[in-house]
Amino acid sequence: MSPKRGFDEHWRERYADMVVSADQAVSRVRPGQRIFIGTGCAHPQELVRALVARGPELGDNELVHLLTEGEAPYATRELSRFFRINSLFIGENVRPLIQQGLGDYTPVPLSEIPRLFASGRLPLDVALVQVTPPDDNGWCSLGISVDIVMSAVQNAGLVVAEVNPHMPRTRGNSLVSVHDLDLLVPVDCPVLEVAPPRVSEEARRIGEHVAALIEDGSTIEVGIGEVPQAVLEHLRDKRDLGVHTEMFTDSIIELIESGAVTGARKTIDRGKVVASFCMGSRRLYDYIDDNPLFSFHPTEYVNDTFVIGKLERMVAVNTALEVDLTGQVCADSLGTRFYSGIGGRNDFNLGAIRSRGGKAITALVSTAEEGRVSRIVAQLSPGAGVVTTRGDVHYVVTEYGVAYLYGKSIQERALSLIGVAHPRFRAQLLHRALECGYVRPELADLEGRIHNPPPALRAVLLLDDGTAVTFRPVHPTDEPRIKELFYSLSQQSVFYRWMSNLKRLPEQELRSHLLVDHRSQVALAGVLPAAHGDEIIAVGGYFLQEGSNRAEVALVVRDDWQSRGIGTFLLRQLVQLARRNGIAGFSAEVLRQNQAMQKVFNEKSGCRASSHLEEGVWCYLLDFD
Repeated sequence: MSPKRGFDEHWRERYADMVVSADQAVSRVRPGQRIFIGTGCAHPQELVRALVARGPELGDNELVHLLTEGEAPYATRELSRFFRINSLFIGENVRPLIQQGLGDYTPVPLSEIPRLFASGRLPLDVALVQVTPPDDNGWCSLGISVDIVMSAVQNAGLVVAEVNPHMPRTRGNSLVSVHDLDLLVPVDCPVLEVAPPRVSEEARRIGEHVAALIEDGSTIEVGIGEVPQAVLEHLRDKRDLGVHTEMFTDSIIELIESGAVTGARKTIDRGKVVASFCMGSRRLYDYIDDNPLFSFHPTEYVNDTFVIGKLERMVAVNTALEVDLTGQVCADSLGTRFYSGIGGRNDFNLGAIRSRGGKAITALVSTAEEGRVSRIVAQLSPGAGVVTTRGDVHYVVTEYGVAYLYGKSIQERALSLIGVAHPRFRAQLLHRALECGYVRPELADLEGRIHNPPPALRAVLLLDDGTAVTFRPVHPTDEPRIKELFYSLSQQSVFYRWMSNLKRLPEQELRSHLLVDHRSQVALAGVLPAAHGDEIIAVGGYFLQEGSNRAEVALVVRDDWQSRGIGTFLLRQLVQLARRNGIAGFSAEVLRQNQAMQKVFNEKSGCRASSHLEEGVWCYLLDFD
C-alpha cells in the first residue's frame, strides 16, 4: 500500500538507523522488565507475536495494558510463568486467565493512569505501540488510540512502534515526534476492526428511556456494548448534540450525517468530536482519517473531571453489572470474579455531576443469566466492588424505566429501584428491603403491587404559552410530591375535591394514588420538569368499583394552573386508558358550587354524560360510547 497524503514517502531511508524487524525489536527486551502494550484496535499484533516467541528466553516480565482487541497469545497458563499480565481494564481476551488467578488487575480510574506512569509508581521499561508513518516534519500520529498510549510513549525507557500505513492519521493532540520513538518496525496489515454488538429488545427499551433524558444541545459520552449502541440508535432525531467521550464506534457516522451531532452548542471544543480512542470498522477509520471534525486527545484531557464539568448539559451514560437498593454501583466484578474495570466511569460520572444541566446515567439490563438473576439487588454480591458510591449516583435506567436517586432518601431509592427491576423480582426485593430496614414496616402491603405502566400511559399537553405538561403514571416514590401538591392547594380547591376542609392528606387517599395496577386502579400526574426531578401540578385517577364495570374518577389541579385545559386533558387521558382496559364508564361526584368541573364533565369529557342532584352534589355517569 502506498503512503497516504502527508506521509514522508522516504521515511524508511531517512530513519534507516531506527528501522528494525519485529524480532530484532523485541530482542532488546530483558527479563524482569515491565512492558506496556498499546490499546484497543491499535494493539501492535506483530510485536506481540514476536515477544511471545521469545517467552522461554524471558522471565518475570510484566505486561501492562488497558482494553486490547485481537489476539492476546501471552494470556495462557503455559506462558504465565514468563509473562505476568497486569490489566488496567479487563478485556475478553485476558479475562479467563485473570479470573483463574494467573494474571493481575489494577483497579484505577482511567484519568489516573498517566499519573501512575509519570510519577514512577508504575514505571515502564518498554512500550509497544502502533503509529502512522512520519510526515515530512517527522511527526507520527497515534491514530485511533491516543488515550494512555501518549503517556506510555512519554515515560517508557524504550519505545518500539509498529509503523502502519493503514493507521488513520487523526487530528487533535495525537502526534509524537519520530525522535521520541526508539525503534521503528514497518508493518503493512489492516488495523483491527470491531463489529457492532447485537442489540437486544431490552437494550433498545433502555436506549429509548435514556434518549428521552437527553436534550437537544447536550454533550454526550457513551461507551461500547449493546446498551450504549441502543442509546445512540435513539438519538438520530436529536439536534446539535456534542460529543466528548472516551471512545466511539461506527455509530457516530450516522449521527453526524443525520445532523444529530454538530457540536454547535458545546461550551468548549465547539464543533469538535472529542475522544481519546475509537474502535470500529474500516469505514470508520477512513471517515476519521485527517477529518478536522474529530479531535483526539490523551486521557489526561478527555477524562479530566474539571474539563468534562465545563461542558454544559453533559450527559454521561455508563453501564453496570449490579446496583443495590441504596444506589451503590458495581461495574468491574461479578462478586469476586473481576470482569472489566473502573475505566472512565467515575471520571465522566463526576464530570457530568459538575456540569451545568448535566446528567449522570447508569444503564443496565434488569436481569442476567437469561433472566434468572436480578441485577437490581438488595445488597451487592460478596466481593463486588463499589465503583460508584451511593452518594454519586443520579439516574439508574433499565428496560422498565428510570429511577432518579439524587438527593433521595434510602426508602425513596429502594422503592424507585424496585420499580425498575424485573417484575419477577420485585416482591422479593421489597421483602429484603423491609428486612434491611430500608423502607417503613407499614409499606409491607406494597408487596406485589409495584407495577410498571405500559408506555401508552404517557402524554404531553402543550399549553398556549408553550409550556409542556407531561402526564405520566404516579409511582410510589411520588409520595412527597403528592403531599406537596395537597399542601399547595387553596382551601376552596381542597373542599371542592374532597368535600371536606381537610388539614392533612388522609393516608388511605395517598395510598390510592401510589398503589395502582394500571388497569383496575390508575393514577396519573401532570408534571413539569424541575431540578429535583418532577413537580406535580395535577393528579387524577380512577378505581374500578366492585361488582360493576364502571370506575369512580376524581382529579385536582393546582390553583395557579387551573382554567388552562389541564383538567380536561387529564380526564380525557383517564377515559382513554379506562376504555382501553375494557371499562364501560366513569362515575363521579361534584359539588354544586364547583361549576368549572361540571363544565368539564358536561361539555368536554368526550363521553355521554348524565347527572342528577343529591343533597347539593351532582352525581355523574359518563358512558364510553
